[in-house]
Amino acid sequence: MCFSRIGAPLTKRKATEPLRDGRTGSPASWRRAGARAAHMEADLADPASPAAILDAAAEAFGQSPSVLVNNAAYERHADFRELNADILDRHHAVNVRGTVLLSTEFAKRLESGHPPQTQGRIVFLVSKGPDPANLAYIAAKGAVIGIIEPLSVALAPLGITVNGFDPGPTDTGWIGEELRERLLPLFPMGRIGTPEDAARGIAFLAGEASGWITGQVIRSEGGFLGK
Repeated sequence: MCFSRIGAPLTKRKATEPLRDGRTGSPASWRRAGARAAHMEADLADPASPAAILDAAAEAFGQSPSVLVNNAAYERHADFRELNADILDRHHAVNVRGTVLLSTEFAKRLESGHPPQTQGRIVFLVSKGPDPANLAYIAAKGAVIGIIEPLSVALAPLGITVNGFDPGPTDTGWIGEELRERLLPLFPMGRIGTPEDAARGIAFLAGEASGWITGQVIRSEGGFLGK
C-alpha cells in the first residue's frame, strides 16, 4: 500500500484494525501503538521497483504480503493541445507498467512461497470519469481497468482476487472553494467523498468478506452525478 492522501487512511485502517481505538498518525506512531507498519520510497517508473518494494515488505514483516493495493499514481494535467509523447509515456510507466509489474511479481511470490499462500488480494485504484483536461491520466487508468478482468482469471487458481476501486472525486485537500461549490450539487448525499470513505471500501476488497468477488470495478462515489 502506498502512503498517499488516500493510501494513508487505508493503511492506518488496516494496520490498526486490531486496536479498534481510532488512533491516527504516521507509521511510527502506529508502531508505538502496537501495530506493525513500515514504509519506503520508490519510483514505479523504475522496472526494478516492484521487486525492491516486495523485498522490503518481506523483510519488514517476515513474509511476503498477501494484500496489494495499487494506489501509486502519476498525474499531470494536459488537454489535447498540451498532450505529447513524454506525458503519455510517464503516465504509462507509473500507472500501467509499474502497477502491473508489481501485481505480477506479488502473485509470483505468493505462488512460490514456502508454503505457498492460498489467498491473496490485489486492488487497483482506478478512475472511470471523462476528464478532457487530463487525457493521459484517464488513458492510463483505462488501461488498468482493461487488465483487471483477465488478470483476475489468471490468478483465480492461486486464490488471488483482483478488483478495481473507483473512489470518484475525493477531498484530499486539493478541492478549492470554487470547485467545491460546483461539485457539491452533483453529490446526492450532500457532501464530497473523503479518504476515509475510500479506505473503508478498499479495506473490504482487501479482506476475507470479499473472497468471492474478483474481476470487478467497484464505483464508490456516493451517487456522484458527474459522469
